[in-house]
Amino acid sequence: MEKIQLDFNKLGGLVPAIAQDYQSGEILMLAFMNAEAWEATLSTGKATYFSRSRQSLWIKGETSGHHQIVREIRIDCDNDTVLLKVDQIGGAACHTGHKSCFFQRVEGQSVVICGEPVFNPKEVYK
Repeated sequence: MEKIQLDFNKLGGLVPAIAQDYQSGEILMLAFMNAEAWEATLSTGKATYFSRSRQSLWIKGETSGHHQIVREIRIDCDNDTVLLKVDQIGGAACHTGHKSCFFQRVEGQSVVICGEPVFNPKEVYK
């Protein structure tokens, strides 16, 4: 086996990280990881990301309780994108309360909302 060498140079120290439901295959969200978030994810088994707006690490579900337990990790051919296959604990990956961040379907020039939120973000993120 080869040692993992992610390329954090292309995006200024970050790599995109896609979270996918391990069971259903549904894409849940896209976030970013820096080297520290990557190492934390590997060592804890919990999806850990880097917040570009807060400039800090965040463990998915730290506030909402909707954690992501990593079941499998895949790396793309250029070693600059991570795919996390996760168990989404609590049923919602999106900060809006939806199961997936990709709950808006484009139809022509309009957007259709798919599904109902699992939780109320105003109550969770007071």
